[in-house]
Formats: sequence, structure tokens, C-alpha cells
Amino acid sequence: MARSVALTSDFQSQPFVFCAELCNFAPIVVAATLMVFGVGSIYIIRYKDMTTRTIAVLGMMCAGCAGTVERTLSRMEGVTTANVNLAARTVTVTCDERLTSPQAMKERLAQAGYDLVIEQDRNVEAIERRQYQRLRRKVAVAWLLSLLCMAIGMGWIETGSADAANQLSMLIALAAMVWCGRDIYRSAWRQTLHATANMDTLVAMSTIISFGFSFFNTFWGDVWTASGMEWHTYYDATVMILTFVLTGRMLEERAKHSTASAIRSLMGLAPKTARVASGDALVEMPLAAVQPGDCVEVRTGEKVAVDGVVTAWGDTTATIDESMISGEPQAVAKHAGDRVLAGTIVVSGALRFTAREVGSKTMLAQIIRMVQQAQGSKAPVQRVVDRIAAIFVPTVLALSALTLVVWLAVGGMSQLPRAVMSAVSVLVIACPCAMGLATPTALMVGIGRAARMGILIKDATALETMRHIDAIVIDKTGTLTRPAADAADSDDVSRRESLKPHAREAIAQLKSQGIDIYMMSGDRDEAVAYWAKQAGIDHWRSRVMPQDKQDMVARLQAEGRHVAMVGDGINDSQALAAADVGIAMGRGTDVAMDVAQVTLMGNDLRRIAEAFSLSRQTVGMIRQNLFWAFIYNLVCIPLAAGALYAVTDFQITPMWASALMAMSSVSVVLNSLRLKWKRA
Repeated sequence: MARSVALTSDFQSQPFVFCAELCNFAPIVVAATLMVFGVGSIYIIRYKDMTTRTIAVLGMMCAGCAGTVERTLSRMEGVTTANVNLAARTVTVTCDERLTSPQAMKERLAQAGYDLVIEQDRNVEAIERRQYQRLRRKVAVAWLLSLLCMAIGMGWIETGSADAANQLSMLIALAAMVWCGRDIYRSAWRQTLHATANMDTLVAMSTIISFGFSFFNTFWGDVWTASGMEWHTYYDATVMILTFVLTGRMLEERAKHSTASAIRSLMGLAPKTARVASGDALVEMPLAAVQPGDCVEVRTGEKVAVDGVVTAWGDTTATIDESMISGEPQAVAKHAGDRVLAGTIVVSGALRFTAREVGSKTMLAQIIRMVQQAQGSKAPVQRVVDRIAAIFVPTVLALSALTLVVWLAVGGMSQLPRAVMSAVSVLVIACPCAMGLATPTALMVGIGRAARMGILIKDATALETMRHIDAIVIDKTGTLTRPAADAADSDDVSRRESLKPHAREAIAQLKSQGIDIYMMSGDRDEAVAYWAKQAGIDHWRSRVMPQDKQDMVARLQAEGRHVAMVGDGINDSQALAAADVGIAMGRGTDVAMDVAQVTLMGNDLRRIAEAFSLSRQTVGMIRQNLFWAFIYNLVCIPLAAGALYAVTDFQITPMWASALMAMSSVSVVLNSLRLKWKRA
């Protein structure tokens, strides 16, 4: 397995970076070798020895499930990190595949009751679509059975006697549990075998207790009558709990489908087939069959299938809309030797090109992978939520048992039916799903929206940190300005380069947000002073070295500032790595983009201010979600336990508890979706 390393060095007072693909050599060997040849100090910018994959996981329902998956994978040899995105049903794993493998992970998770989708021939969307259709059928059957059970319980259907009504309701409830709820009970049983618990555990326990208590009363209710106690059956509650839980999951799945729209739109950019030239003939073949070196033809209105280089072909030329990749609105003319990218659209003309990068190696595939990994990463606030969720279900089980004990201690055995139902209500209403979905759904929408704006965010930490930025160190050439090829040697600083479009407006927007701008450049004093004035930047330094940019970042951080670095070159890499948030230009060097946490795909610097605004909106949405998730449990659990029953005769029944539990999860997802339409 190849390992890559990026190194910067000072040699004869000139900074430069070494990027090497290593097979079996450690970075120290490279460093020693370079120093032998006179290279001065060496800085390791980034070292990759691990493989990061984002893999779909089937079977996760709540934060408890997410915690189980993370703990199971993290305990495996060779796995460094495992971060679950509950909203997307994925896990992002960083591991050394010399010590473990996706197949080993799949087998380990299968023991815990979850399905890791690693097979190439398994389409996750198709699987989830089938599961959703199956869930819809279960919901329809559950509602039919619940209405039938309720009609019998209310006396709307004549059964002849109370015993017959109870026995018929028992059969209906049993059918609902076997047909509609069997997946819930299977999941709960697997969790029990592995000494864990999740939402399915709570639902399974509550319905089994309700059914078991009702079953006893159906056949041996005289025991309570002989003691002077009034008894009831709760088959309708059993069925309604399952019905509301399944309905909530169906609504939740529909809502969450919208949170992943950014990924689906990116995936939709790539065509399904490609037209490959074979001799004098053109062959339409699936995209997966295209190989590097193939000659591919595209015509007006068609999408480029893979990355490649334009070849000389007749007298035709073509213009291509690259806005979905680069963020630039103008179509670009393509000639022989120019690069074309997968997902871009031919506006006019036709061309042929030689395929270079195909499949997962295209720039579009890399962008999709980056967005997926970013959506699967965890914001700092999510780690706190995870710690709470890890103990939430056991805490609920304890509260339910405490509710039963308190009711019996206060009211005696005469209150046994209400004690049981109160305990069941606590089990049902205390859903950890809302808490588990509060952060990831907002992150998915926020990072997805950023991607549509041409802002690629690598991880959730960067998205959360950007809202604190109050100082920016920005490079000049290539970042704020672009060189003029026809006047590179001119003495006139205004002719040698030009300010990027909207650059002055972007600086004004950042300053209006209370952010100080510091321009750093290795150019001459007069050039830096001129372009600082043109851009509206008050603080600037000229003739700086890469270390000077890093020192400026460090000095501002020492003053208590939160600093972002914006750059495009190798010489910016140190400062990009040192800053609280590194922002690279999409047309800059690979090293800069590799080090930075955020990449702007186009030249529009206004996207920086929009990214900061989006950060504040996303974090605000996360806080809203968490607030309502905690308030929901804080208020509803005591009400379900019967805290106000002695005063007001009000208590949340198991049926209402299941409805409230379902809507709590749905409301969190729907609230997160508001980010899609909020202005940055």
C-alpha cells in the first residue's frame, strides 16, 4: 500500500515542497536523504499512512445504534477512527488495511446486527428504496390493525362478550407484533446478546410488557378482582405504539432523503454511458467500462464522462460549461491539449479526448468523496451528545423501573395497572433519536449546501470553527490577484496582474462581519501596497517568506484571535496548516488543497464570507435541534411517569407517548432542512 508525504524545505533561502509517493520508506528516510544533499530544515506538512473510507451501514435507527457501530469498529486492530453519520446511515473509517479489511469489519458488525455494504454489486439506494417500500406496507398494515383493535376496544364492533373482545384484540396485537414489529424485536434481541441497548430495546420492552400484562389479565384477571382491584387490557396501546413508531420512521426516512440531496445531485452530474471511438466506429458503453487511454467523443448538450485531455480532431472546437466543478459561470473554449473534467457540459461544438482518470479517480468522484467524508465527520458538539447518548438508554430503563417502584410504593398494589402503564410510557417516550439526529442532519444540509455553492468543506470541525474567525491572513498573487500573461515583465504593477472579479466586494463583506484582513506577499513593496489599496485592505506586508506567513498566523493566535489563512501555493502550506481554518483556492496547488480544510472551487472570493455566514447558520440550527431534543425529554419523561397525575389527573398514555416520540425525530430533521433555503 502506497503512503504519501508532503515535505517543505528551505534550500539556499528558497522554500519549496517535496511530494513523494512512498512504498516502503518512512518519512525519516526521505528527510535524511534530503539533508544529505544539502536541504536545510524540513517540515512534514501531512503524512498519510491510513485509508479513509465512507461506507453505508444498514440497520441503524438511533444514537444508540451509532454508538454501537463506532465502538465495535474502533476496537478492531488497525482501525484508528470510526465516525457514524446517523442521518446518512454511513460510517467513515480510517484504518490500516494491512491490519484489517472491509470484509473483517463487515463480519464484526454482522455479529452486532448491522450490515456494512462493501459489495460492488449492491446498490445502497436500491436497498434503501426496497426497505422504504417494505416499511410503507408495514405502516399500512399497522394502521389497519390498530384501527380494528381500537374499534373492538371501544365497542364499535360487536363481539358478544368482553372475554371474546379481549381475545380477539389479543390476536390482532399478536399479528401486529409478528408481522409489523418483527424487525424491532430482532434488533432488540441482538442488542441484548451483545450487552447493548438502543431505541428498539425500549420499543420492544414496552410492547412486550403491555402485551404480557394484558395477556395475563385476559385469562387470569380474576386474580385482581378477588383482591378488589380493577383490571384492564392494553392491546390497543401495544398496537398503537408499534404503529406510531413505524409511522415516525417512515416520515423520518422521507425527510432524511432530502438531507442527502447534495450528494445525489453531485452523483447525477456524471453520465451513465460514454461514446468511445473504436477505429472508425463509435461504441456506446457503460461508464464503468471506460479505461484510461480510450478515445471518448462528446457533443453539444452532453456531459463529459471522465477526466481527460483533448486530442486534435478535425477543425471543430468546443466550449464547455465547467461551473459545476469550478464555480466559474463563463463557458471555456477547449482546444487540443486542454484538460476536460467529468460532469461538465458541452455548450457548443464537439470534441474528442483521451481518457486519463476514470471511476473513483476523477475530480468529480474526489469531490463527492470529500463531501461524503465531511458529512460523516463530527463537530465537537456531537462528541458531547455521543457521550450522553451512550448512557441514555440505560438511564431510561432505570427511570422506567423507578417509575414502577414509586407508583407501587405510593399507591400500593391497587395501582399496579397504572404503575405498569406509566413505566411503559416512560420507555416509549424517551427516544434518543432526536438527540442523535440533531447534529448530523444539520451538518449534512450545511455541508451539502456549501458544496452546491462551490465551497468544499473537509470536516465538520472546520464548519463549526469558521463562525469564530475574526482575522484572515491572505496571499496576494494567485489568491487575490491573477497574473497577466502578456505583461509579466512590465514595470507597471497595474499591468502585471489584475484583481480577481468581486475581490474588493468580498473584502468589504468580510470587514462588515468584523474580520480584520492581513495581506502577505513576497512581492515588492510598491506592488503589495498598490493591490492592498485596490482591494481595500488596511494591513499588509511585502517581501515575506513562507515562515513569515506562519509567524503572522501564530502571532494573531497568541493575541487570542481566531485566524483563517487563504492561499493557493506551496509557499502558503505552512500557514494553511497552522491556521484555525485553512482555505485554499481550487485552482491552486495540490499541496495547498491537501493541507487546507476548505477549498473554493472558483475564483469568487465572496464565497469566503458566505462560508462564514453558513457556519453560523449551521451551528445555530444544531443548537436549536439539541435544545428541543433535550427540552422534549426533560418535559415529557416526568409527564409520562405521572408527575402531575395526583394534581390534574393528566398523564401521557403509551399511545400518546409513541406519537410524541415519532414526531420528535421528524421535527429535528425538518428543522435542519430549513438550512437549504436560508440566505447565507
